[in-house]
Amino acid sequence: MRILQRKTSHYTEPQKVERMGLYPFFRVIESEQDTTVTMNGKKVLMFGSNSYMGLTNHPKIKEASIKAIEKYGSGCAGSRFLNGTLDIHIELERKLAEYVNKDAALVFSTGFQVNLGVIPTVTGRNDYILIDELDHASIFEATRLSFAKVLKFRHNDMHSLERLLKQCEPGKIKLIVVDGIYSMEGDIADLPGIVNLAEKYEATVMVDDAHAIGVIGEHGSGTASHFGLTDKVDLIMGTFSKSLASLGGFIASDFDTINYIKHHSRTLIFSASMTPASAATVLAAIDIIKAEPERMVNLWEVTHYAIDNFKRMGFDIGKSETPIIPLYIRDNLKTLKLTRMLLDEGIFVNPVVSPAVSKDSTLIRFSLMATHTKAQVDIALDKFNKLGKKLGIIH
Repeated sequence: MRILQRKTSHYTEPQKVERMGLYPFFRVIESEQDTTVTMNGKKVLMFGSNSYMGLTNHPKIKEASIKAIEKYGSGCAGSRFLNGTLDIHIELERKLAEYVNKDAALVFSTGFQVNLGVIPTVTGRNDYILIDELDHASIFEATRLSFAKVLKFRHNDMHSLERLLKQCEPGKIKLIVVDGIYSMEGDIADLPGIVNLAEKYEATVMVDDAHAIGVIGEHGSGTASHFGLTDKVDLIMGTFSKSLASLGGFIASDFDTINYIKHHSRTLIFSASMTPASAATVLAAIDIIKAEPERMVNLWEVTHYAIDNFKRMGFDIGKSETPIIPLYIRDNLKTLKLTRMLLDEGIFVNPVVSPAVSKDSTLIRFSLMATHTKAQVDIALDKFNKLGKKLGIIH
């Protein structure tokens, strides 16, 4: 057996969980991503999706995608840098820049590639990257590609951030990178505090709005808009795979910064460009979000309703204040058991267990869509209440 095979053959954790009948990953869905999905021929209520605006099967989204394929074909067969830039990409970048109120925007094939391509590109060997300890994995991976010194501060802790900023050498780039809405915890970055420190120490602010686009801010335009600080945030990053019902990502900033990234980012220059259908979908999604403000209204109504009821039942939801609601179980086995029992009762949720988090921080991630009804939420709440008591999670 070769060295690689020896290493991989020793990894048996998934098989152990499968034998217990509790394996919760790669579950197969046989229908569209909606509030109700089909699994094994049965209807299941979906509370594990990132489709916050509930647009993935909107008729106008489907129509835009089909028309783009009819006009442009299925793909671009090249990178944006060479033969893969279409007029629809330029149209999308203009619309995104307008949407988040920045000078210019640049689209990438995935959101992960945005962070991998931007963070190492704008920082160099003598610079600094300051990240929140709960930032998304793509941000952590991006720092590994940079020669800059990486400093990690405690989650949303401005005293911790300031201590690190004081350590940074004057006259160097100090890039502070945070999630706008944290994807597991559901809380919002203290952007006013971050901006104040950035101005004090001449730092640059980048916000990853993957889970904030469509959810907070004017017309869902993100965290900077939510706090009225768009002009104080230097770089706004977002993804298309959540509220915007597509695949890809973007970075928005001033003209000079976007021009620099456009000509230096390896994940842009050496990756095939996003498909025409994906670009058309995002264009349609932004129009729908602006034209149907009732979607955001309902999203927040069901969010507040669910949060209030989970608290009333005795669940620990941490500091969540968004449609991402973590239900802390703080026990690996109970987290896996509850996930399985809920699915058996027709409720799809996502477990977060070690080693992704520490064993005393395991949770179930309950997420809402604009298309959920209170009646659907009530069904889920009833199942959580019954099974939570059965497992001794709540009393």
